[in-house]
Amino acid sequence: MSAPSASAPFGSASSASAPSASAPPYLSDNSRYEQACDQAIAMCDGNLRSTIKALIMANEYLETELEELQAAIAAGCVPAKSQHAKSDAA
Repeated sequence: MSAPSASAPFGSASSASAPSASAPPYLSDNSRYEQACDQAIAMCDGNLRSTIKALIMANEYLETELEELQAAIAAGCVPAKSQHAKSDAA
């Protein structure tokens, strides 16, 4: 697997391979992490260096996203509530 792009980081929430989305809830934390490691390594064709690089890139992407959200909140920008949230409140 090649390194992930900035717009689609490895293990992103939208990815079907995200550990929380693919691991059954009854697995222990350790089992979920083992499964997530196996998936990450498999996605990088067994290349451990590529796996580590992809995870570092994904972490950097998430850190940037967090910083942008924190800056928006500090500036007073509040995201509009989604339609889903409105229907839950009704």
